[in-house]
Amino acid sequence: MAMFVHLTPAANAARIRKSGIRAAGQGPDGDKGLYCFPVLPSYTLTHQWLRELARHGGPRGLVAVQLRLPDGEPVTVGHYSNRRGRAHAATTASEAVRRVASLEDPRGWEVFLPRAAPRAEIHRVYTVRQVTGWRYFPDSNGKAPCTCYGCRVRGEYGSQRLRRRRPHPLDGPAPATPVLLTRIAEAGDPGDAAQLCATLHWFGFRRRGPVGRLAPLADHPDAGVRLALVEAVARWRTPGVDALLQRLADDPDEDVREAVGFTDRLPPA
Repeated sequence: MAMFVHLTPAANAARIRKSGIRAAGQGPDGDKGLYCFPVLPSYTLTHQWLRELARHGGPRGLVAVQLRLPDGEPVTVGHYSNRRGRAHAATTASEAVRRVASLEDPRGWEVFLPRAAPRAEIHRVYTVRQVTGWRYFPDSNGKAPCTCYGCRVRGEYGSQRLRRRRPHPLDGPAPATPVLLTRIAEAGDPGDAAQLCATLHWFGFRRRGPVGRLAPLADHPDAGVRLALVEAVARWRTPGVDALLQRLADDPDEDVREAVGFTDRLPPA
């Protein structure tokens, strides 16, 4: 029998003791199951995923669930960074343990079981030190975190302070509305297209905005500015946005009209 560890929020502990682990995870190939890691002699390596998973866990922390799988149980094994680059290797539970244990650096590796784990396979559920493991990626300590839209976690503790300290050139945080309006005024009349598009990009990060101040840009001679205007106000909930989009729906440029259609803000013709 091969022994693995599955990390889960502490709120799931009672249910797992009673009925096992659900197949709630999505594997590299899209199938349902659960992720786990072989039990190694090193406590730190065995529970290495804890700090990274705790970033999205519950307020009571995570617990470890040890489960025994038959040696011939079909699983997949691989490094998390290869989920999209190439599929994990299909193998058996015992072979997955052997492969991971033989690695010089097994950090970031994972095993996926494409099914649920019933109560009979649960060996024990226990608490684990919440400071164990790495965050973001192995060897991330000492490296500046990325604050782009794809990497940052919305609502994570300290994320707003981090973004203000290390603003991303494309993903913000966005300058204040008065600053953006000043940039639009400084662009001139009708206005430099590149400067206006760059400024409208930051307006697109907001939920509301000065529709009346931006509405004159719907008549800008550059179609790129009008397209940027659509993308900036498409998600706003400010009164007047629908009227502005209705106006741009009749724009002479096909790309602008198509962008308005993608917003789904206007009733069908």
